[in-house]
Amino acid sequence: MTPDVTAAPAAAPETLDVALGERSYGIHIGPGLLASAGQAIAPLLRRPRVAVVTETRVAALHRAALEAGLAAGGIDCDVLELPPGEATKCWARLEETVEWLIARKVGRDDVVVAFGGGVIGDLAGFAAAILRRGVRFVQIPTTLLAQVDSSVGGKTGINSPQGKNLVGAFHQPSLVLADIDLLGTLAPRDYLAGYAEVAKYGLLGDAAFFRWLEANGARAAQGDLAARIHAVRRSCEMKAEIVARDETEQGDRALLNLGHTFGHALEAATGYSDRLLHGEGVSIGCLLAFEASAALGLCSQEAPSRVAAHFSAMGMRTTLADIPGDLPDADGLMELMTQDKKVKDGRIVFVLARDIGEAFVCRDAELSVVRRVLADGLRLRRD
Repeated sequence: MTPDVTAAPAAAPETLDVALGERSYGIHIGPGLLASAGQAIAPLLRRPRVAVVTETRVAALHRAALEAGLAAGGIDCDVLELPPGEATKCWARLEETVEWLIARKVGRDDVVVAFGGGVIGDLAGFAAAILRRGVRFVQIPTTLLAQVDSSVGGKTGINSPQGKNLVGAFHQPSLVLADIDLLGTLAPRDYLAGYAEVAKYGLLGDAAFFRWLEANGARAAQGDLAARIHAVRRSCEMKAEIVARDETEQGDRALLNLGHTFGHALEAATGYSDRLLHGEGVSIGCLLAFEASAALGLCSQEAPSRVAAHFSAMGMRTTLADIPGDLPDADGLMELMTQDKKVKDGRIVFVLARDIGEAFVCRDAELSVVRRVLADGLRLRRD
């Protein structure tokens, strides 16, 4: 499960399957996948043409390489470039994307390519889900966060001013191409935001993977190819297994929301701006979840201390004090949590932990304790 990362990486891409019957698909992981994108996508096509939705930063870095990779497989493409950032996951950009696809006569036999991070994957996937009642799409994630999380599992959607991902649909991709080489162009802040989602998998259900990350996470951050491949592969393995068991989040899949109830509230509080990236919200949220678990008597204080030590060693955001600008008080943050899509029967659903690797879904957490954890964190901001 946890190989020696000093070993030479395999020359051929690795492929994982998301087992969903007729809607099963492969996740290809490895270097150089952009150059062979046309060859990978061609079997899905009735005609040699795709519609690519991307954003301007990704396009500046990788559009030419993708177009060349598609052309090598005999595929033409039209490209829509949207602004970068979480604010793009909105009604206006969704309408723009859908109308652009309609204008290009994209039909149910065609394929939309989502080429970017989680924002583009969610938006383009949702546009594909609602266009002509469902058009196929391919995910080519360009960030670590998207490669290990948002590109896999079929969750698509946009944000509302009232909350994160409140409008969307389950719409599985037909293929995921996770080109590890693309991670080399990420800014350190963006890489670490994605790393929070990698660490989340160890925290929720694989203590051995978290120990591996403690030993090798820095090496992966510094660019070690084999370490990056293993981190992405293990994360995708865990997500694929969970999605295959619970595609529409009726049970086990909710575990993937570790840190997200807190993180989504913090994103809403910061206006989905560059003040706090999604992965940074998850990073802080995971630690808050472990602190709340300790405060509720579910786990020892050693667990949140260990999480904080690793995140701090990686240079990640760990506390509310790491968020610039004003934040609501504890009551205000609790109110934002009530808008989370995971609220059931009027109660906030948390993912808490009994230890590292032992997360569980909790529907009856004592909210006064959670509020106290938030209040303590806010107090540290003022001290």
